[in-house]
Amino acid sequence: MMKVRITKARVHVTGRFKSQGSVLRETVEAQGVGFETRLDVESDEPAARVAAVVRNAENGCYVMQTILKPTPVERRFTLNGSAFDPHEK
Repeated sequence: MMKVRITKARVHVTGRFKSQGSVLRETVEAQGVGFETRLDVESDEPAARVAAVVRNAENGCYVMQTILKPTPVERRFTLNGSAFDPHEK
């Protein structure tokens, strides 16, 4: 654990999303358009030590890393106990 005294920290996160198409026509598409984060920190520590904490926090955050680095998703579907492909028409 890093011994860096942080007096106060506040994180602001804004996510932007959009969707289009029709559920009934099976053309619905949703996507994340982007994210903005802002970290406000108060500390008497040198900026370089606080920066090291911030880097470690971002590098160790599963959500941040999943957004920043494309992550493979393995999908499987079953219907009544048997495998099926919902994308096959």
